[in-house]
Amino acid sequence: MWRVFLWGDRMKYTKPALSFEQQAQLLIDRGLVVQEKAELVRCLSIVNYYRLSAYWYPFKLIDPASGVERFAPNTTFETIWQRYTFDRQLRLLIMDALERVEVAILRTRMVEQFTLLHGPFGYRNLKNFSPKFAKLDHKRLLNELDDSVKRSREEFVSRFQRKYTSEPNLPLWIAVEVMTFGHLFTFYRNLNRAEQQTLASAFNLYPPVLESWLHTLNFIRNACAHHSRLWNRIIPIRPQLPDQRHRPEWHFPVKFDNLHIFAVLTLLRYLLRFIDPQSGWQSRLESFLAEYPEIPLNWMGFPTNWKDSPIWKS
Repeated sequence: MWRVFLWGDRMKYTKPALSFEQQAQLLIDRGLVVQEKAELVRCLSIVNYYRLSAYWYPFKLIDPASGVERFAPNTTFETIWQRYTFDRQLRLLIMDALERVEVAILRTRMVEQFTLLHGPFGYRNLKNFSPKFAKLDHKRLLNELDDSVKRSREEFVSRFQRKYTSEPNLPLWIAVEVMTFGHLFTFYRNLNRAEQQTLASAFNLYPPVLESWLHTLNFIRNACAHHSRLWNRIIPIRPQLPDQRHRPEWHFPVKFDNLHIFAVLTLLRYLLRFIDPQSGWQSRLESFLAEYPEIPLNWMGFPTNWKDSPIWKS
């Protein structure tokens, strides 16, 4: 039976603001093991209590007697802080790979391909895109780009505008440098199918798979930019895995899921083989994981035999 909530039924938030000292004491009172309270206070003063709560949440239990949340026995702040620092460093590694993918595929190859076919200002013409690109959506993309150009303080923008005073717009190879990843993803997903195919085939992928990956990476990039937790979260925008018949290495001998960050790490590793095989990114990732042996990799979606995958072995 559905329950109807009236205004009087709504729960009001009554928790008071707490000082860093009070926050630390609250955690200690709830069973968190701390070597030095002063160190806990210091950490709370540089990382928001609520942000850290995402890392201690798996260690919380409900006391059946009082109904109050408490930490599981022997939960140490050192463990929680280690997971926070692991996640922060993981985001930096992911951003390094993401930057290479974004620049190579979207800001370089896509732009070269499009401008050779349609000219430097062809992006202003809806007819140069897929018929599925709605007029209003194309207009919205141009308006957002124009706003970004107006707000830009980049010297390359003002230099072009001073020199070419009769040109109201930037050529795409300049305009792309003030586009967001979201703009670039919108651009790719609305290319004509043949142009998507040309880009995707450079990575031995089908267009829907590459589009799916870029959609996922757009989410991941935003999460990294906002310093959001990644290491053990379920990915809400899941990348499509290549089909088993054409790309068995994505299915055997290692079985992947597309729910966790391991799938993102794998697709980044795959793309970097084409973009920058000398980057050393995989070695740096493996060295980083070795520095944190206590981190449960299965929470990140790592299969136990993940290094047997041809994608990670090659």
